[in-house]
Amino acid sequence: MDAQSRGRAEDIDPADQWVINPDTGEYELRLSPSAPQSPVPRPRRSRSSKPETQGRSAAPARAPERPGREAQPPRRRRAAPEEPPGRRGRRPAKKAKAKKALLWTGGAMAFVVLATAAGGYLYLEHLNDNITSVSDDGASTGGFSKDKAINLLIIGTDKRTGAGNEGYGDKNSKGHADTTILLHVSKDRTNATALSIPRDLIVDIPDCPTQQADGSEKVIPGATGVRFNNSLGQSGRTPSCTMRTVTELTGIKPDNFMVADFNAVKTLTTAVDGVEVCLAKDIDDPDSHLKLAAGMRKIEGEQALAFVRTRHSVGFGGDLSRIELQQQFLSALMRKLKSNDTLTSPSKMVKLAEAATEALTVDSQLDSIGKLKDLGLELGKLNTKNLTFTTVPVDDNPAEAVKATVVLKEGPARQVFDMIKNDVSFTEVKERKKKKEDAAAAARLKGEKSDPSEIRVRVFNGGAPSGSAQQELAYLQTEAGVTKSENAGNAPEDLARTTLEYAPDQADQARALAEILGLSGAAMKPGESVVNSQGLPTMTLTLGKDFKGPGVKLDATSGKAPEGVQKSTADKVKCAK
Repeated sequence: MDAQSRGRAEDIDPADQWVINPDTGEYELRLSPSAPQSPVPRPRRSRSSKPETQGRSAAPARAPERPGREAQPPRRRRAAPEEPPGRRGRRPAKKAKAKKALLWTGGAMAFVVLATAAGGYLYLEHLNDNITSVSDDGASTGGFSKDKAINLLIIGTDKRTGAGNEGYGDKNSKGHADTTILLHVSKDRTNATALSIPRDLIVDIPDCPTQQADGSEKVIPGATGVRFNNSLGQSGRTPSCTMRTVTELTGIKPDNFMVADFNAVKTLTTAVDGVEVCLAKDIDDPDSHLKLAAGMRKIEGEQALAFVRTRHSVGFGGDLSRIELQQQFLSALMRKLKSNDTLTSPSKMVKLAEAATEALTVDSQLDSIGKLKDLGLELGKLNTKNLTFTTVPVDDNPAEAVKATVVLKEGPARQVFDMIKNDVSFTEVKERKKKKEDAAAAARLKGEKSDPSEIRVRVFNGGAPSGSAQQELAYLQTEAGVTKSENAGNAPEDLARTTLEYAPDQADQARALAEILGLSGAAMKPGESVVNSQGLPTMTLTLGKDFKGPGVKLDATSGKAPEGVQKSTADKVKCAK
């Protein structure tokens, strides 16, 4: 809206014409009186008609009619004619727009949707044409649900695109999955986890059925033992291929994906008047063009983009250090978007909505304003203190003399994936803990614990993969110090979850083994004493279908992240070192 072209005074900001309706709590367009003009007859209003600002969505301002002609009242926007599925209610996408590059800054977009939905989602109705959608090729769950946990995949690439971005990324590259975040929001919306996936992580990329421009389907062959960043852009791979790779890696199937371009960081930080980040030392990085003094610093625009791209001047100078920097930036942006000075400012909300939808590319299950609004409202229920940023646990690739890639740290990584899959918070959420275990079950974990060498246990396979009992036995004896253990073969029946049965006088042994295995009190089953092959009293460990491998914590609902896993919450400032 151009206030001057609509007959408004030059000093009126169009964004300031959006105000909150106290009856509905929603933003509506209230037009200020125009500059003095010739008397114009006003049409008579029917007695049954309602005020323009009641019962309708806001409409753009209309230019005043020329003197001598009767002014027409603002009319409701007509519904767009029906179009083929997938682009309903939009202009046909231009060829260049349909191929919009998918850049790393998609990390900011989930949080932008939160702000625009919480403060002024009605305005998004005017921004439909800004949104570009890409097919998910059947790789998603079919879209998020309000009554379930949400798994949103935020993808980005290093391909150059957007005005002023010619100097970034690889000049001739078709782009990679340069930055990827799996955002998990709990079913009860009390907590969330943002899991960063390193671009240099060695993974297996599965075959990827991909819809072509002519409507046909092409299966892009997968690859074994390659960098994760090859899951996008390379060999014609689309975001759905990255989605399939994440599912293969974590066992978690995303509901939706969101991607965006470089300009999102610039325009979003400018729209909120900058975000505050912290540096533990001065940075002068000629590669990213970032030059900042140590301490708390306010960044926006080009400087914000340089901040999230720098890596040689922080940490160990690699991608893992840059991930921590990006997580700090997203935490700062999240806090700014949730702050009162942003949510109560119509001008900032309009700028955010414009920036978000211009940069935003979504999957085909999330291509309408209504769905974006619903997603934003769900995200808006989250408290920043319970949003945890973490990274997939990795080790340097032992196959390389010069360390350039990383591999999964199997035990801790599987535990992190299981926590997300089982909707377990990385932060203390008392309400959730009460729901997970009753007082009696929790009490089983309290008390003295015996030394591992004193634990006597038989290990059964009750639904785990073949050979699991022997593998877990080897782990217990060689790494956990539980030497008085033996393989008891297959259990009489399969179990969904692993259990530990013990007699009352074996409680100290049971608590010690439960700690080693990561079992909750609910998995501990008091019972009668049994004997092992030597006729000595022993406990019974039955590995259920939840068994993920030797040494992997068996019960993710313990609510504790593996030791050594990097994590931070969005409500706190963490200075880059």
